[in-house]
Amino acid sequence: MKEDQVPGDRGLVLKSKAKHHAISAVLAKPFVFSDKPLVVQYEVNFQDGIDCGGAYIKLLADTDDLILENFYDKTSYTIMFGPDKCGEDYKLHLIFRHKHPKTGAFEEKHAKPPDVDLKEFFTDRKTHLYTLVMNPDDTFEIFIDQKVVNQGSLLEDVVPPINPPREIDDPNDKKPDEWDDRAKIPDPSAVKPEDWDENEPAQIEDSSAVKPDGWLDDEPKFIPNPSAKKPDDWSDDMDGEWEAPHMPNPACQIGCGEWKPPMIDNPKYKGVWKPPMINNPSYQGIWSPQKIPNPDYFEDDHPFLLTSFSALGLELWSMTPNIYFDNFIICSEKEVADRWAEDGWEPKIMVANANEPGMLKQLTTAAEEHPWLWLMYLVMAGLPIALVTSFFWPRKKKYEDTGPKTTDICKPQTKAALEQGAEEEKAPEKPEDLEEEKQPSDGDMVIVEKGEAVL
Repeated sequence: MKEDQVPGDRGLVLKSKAKHHAISAVLAKPFVFSDKPLVVQYEVNFQDGIDCGGAYIKLLADTDDLILENFYDKTSYTIMFGPDKCGEDYKLHLIFRHKHPKTGAFEEKHAKPPDVDLKEFFTDRKTHLYTLVMNPDDTFEIFIDQKVVNQGSLLEDVVPPINPPREIDDPNDKKPDEWDDRAKIPDPSAVKPEDWDENEPAQIEDSSAVKPDGWLDDEPKFIPNPSAKKPDDWSDDMDGEWEAPHMPNPACQIGCGEWKPPMIDNPKYKGVWKPPMINNPSYQGIWSPQKIPNPDYFEDDHPFLLTSFSALGLELWSMTPNIYFDNFIICSEKEVADRWAEDGWEPKIMVANANEPGMLKQLTTAAEEHPWLWLMYLVMAGLPIALVTSFFWPRKKKYEDTGPKTTDICKPQTKAALEQGAEEEKAPEKPEDLEEEKQPSDGDMVIVEKGEAVL
């Protein structure tokens, strides 16, 4: 692989984009569907991501005309399984070809799509393990990285269904000419009212509108740009006569050109008269052809018994190169495939996890792709510092106990006392009194914040 290499490990790599690719290998013996499960497993890594292309495999049918040297898209297969993507459509295929027991024709059956979001497996550029298990009880399971992403029944969870309908529409049955399937019809007794005027327009000019003051009827809405200059390389013979590009007329702040009043809905408008609809007394319902027994009907209650296959192949087209494949295995025991994954896939995951960039590296990479993230990082880093600084910054506040004492509140006030107090307020303060005020009294309180010294 290009990255996260495991020493000594090699894989099969699709190297060219916009090309058709095909490669295959014959199995040691054909897989015959009988009483044992089918387990298919392999690894895929979209090393360059994926724009449009597939990474699925085909299990090629064991037929007499199978020639692997001629393997191409029309070669008969039994099962197609694996990831596929184009545009924003992410898929994980399970397609099998079911043989009609009466006609012998093959029809593709598609398993229901998974209920999980598959985008991550196509875009994270990691090696993922894809596993298919089909059981003799006609059930299936699909795993990605050993986790179930889809499961169901071959009888119920495929499209089109395995078994056709018992009855079909008679192809020779035709709808009679006199069949009336109109549920509603125009009322034949309805008459257009005499005052109904179909000629009234839907909209009319607003007669109450007045042209705004300052509207310039003779000014054009656009004028040639006076600052535009003819290019030096302009050739009148080759390019024609040069004309300055136009710009909005700055004089048209209110409006220019011919003024017309705005249009409003016409209150007299009624439109074309039509009779009201009533229930059709001759209505016979929706016609449908008669049913007949399906001549191709069959009932296959054991669709697991598919055509045996004898080779595995990749027949792909992709717009993205360097798709990596590795560790294909076909067996009948899920435990064997799990041990195979322990030896092949898990070492890749260990190396990839060990090489994962740290948080700082991920943030830097994201900011290189989106420079505006630097501003967000700066704000996120500076906010805690600003909060801590504002909380611990030293502050000193002095509060004086100016409230009245209890004895003052209870002391009776006479007129003489009030007059004496007023005279004392008017008297000038002595210097020694000012000095005394500067010294804190016993009733003063000094609040000291953390980090301040008290002298």
